[in-house]
Amino acid sequence: MCWNTSSAFTPVGFALRGPKSRKIVWTLGDAARLLMNDWPCDDGEEYMAAVKACVDAITGKIAPEQFREVLLRAADEAGIRTLSLVPQGMGGRRPGLPPAMRT
Repeated sequence: MCWNTSSAFTPVGFALRGPKSRKIVWTLGDAARLLMNDWPCDDGEEYMAAVKACVDAITGKIAPEQFREVLLRAADEAGIRTLSLVPQGMGGRRPGLPPAMRT
């Protein structure tokens, strides 16, 4: 089980409603807690897909980044604003670009 895996998971911030209105999801464990404890509704199709994808990512059936995409769709369905975050020290690295195009 990879509850606290963060190496392949790009962090994402969530703007929720309520006293604990802002959450940052760094790991699969953070995402599971967010879905179970802080999600505003638990009956949407995308929400249900996100819960399943979270379990699949934790058990290694899908990549954490695949789960992240499902989680973002669930947030959109629930009207939750999100913000992709770049961990400190990653600013100069841009995966997927040839070395000459990286800043």
